[in-house]
Amino acid sequence: MAALVQEDASEPEKTCPNCHKTIPLSRLWAQENTCGCGYHFRMSARQRIRFLTDPESFTELFSQVEGKDPLDFPGYREKVETVRAASREREAVLCGTATIGGEPCCLFVMEPYFMMGSMGTAVGEKVTLLFEYALAHGLPVVGYTVSGGARMQEGLLSLMQMAKTSGAVKRHSDGGLFYLTVLTDPTTGGVTASFALEGDIILAEPGATIGFAGARVVEQTTRRPLPKGFQRAEFLMEHGFVDAIVPRRTQRETIASLLRLHQGGENP
Repeated sequence: MAALVQEDASEPEKTCPNCHKTIPLSRLWAQENTCGCGYHFRMSARQRIRFLTDPESFTELFSQVEGKDPLDFPGYREKVETVRAASREREAVLCGTATIGGEPCCLFVMEPYFMMGSMGTAVGEKVTLLFEYALAHGLPVVGYTVSGGARMQEGLLSLMQMAKTSGAVKRHSDGGLFYLTVLTDPTTGGVTASFALEGDIILAEPGATIGFAGARVVEQTTRRPLPKGFQRAEFLMEHGFVDAIVPRRTQRETIASLLRLHQGGENP
């Protein structure tokens, strides 16, 4: 018994930045990485897919698409290799097909542990290919965003992904197909200014930071004091940018219901 107690006592824990309680990782995992106080911890893309999709329903697509170093940016290749080893992902977004509550869809989930989900040419290409695949197969798209914005090491090429992905979203929409986005903490920069806020329905996790530029930059640019929490999901919902705030524990049921409601659209 003493050995069992010692084993439990040595289990890794995390401290919640909201209520400051320590939570064993096993309990945190069982609670979808959510503290009892409601704070939503960050999740890896594969962990989120495991919680969200029906068992063994996810099939990855476009895993061969990887970013390059088009500008020969100093230290960029070494950083990417380090991040790939640490995150165990080849790029900052996972794409594929899955079922959620029995409803088939295309799915992309951005990876916060790969350069904070920053959007370079590979991310833009994978998201675009997914929308094209969804259009060709008459499928809705569900997207989870988490990003620090465009990837500065790829310069203008990363900014061009905003137009590229937006064009793919528009073609998918013109085909009469449904697109649902879930904004998680943080969703910022060029991702916010493109496919993150282009969903037919836009959901967000509680307390998520959502915006384009940082609060300090916005305040310095406008030279006006900003409302408290103006980049939080709750503020954005009050002002019409977000349709609903959905806690992680109920996201599977909510998304499945929305997919079911929209499956009668005109397919190409």
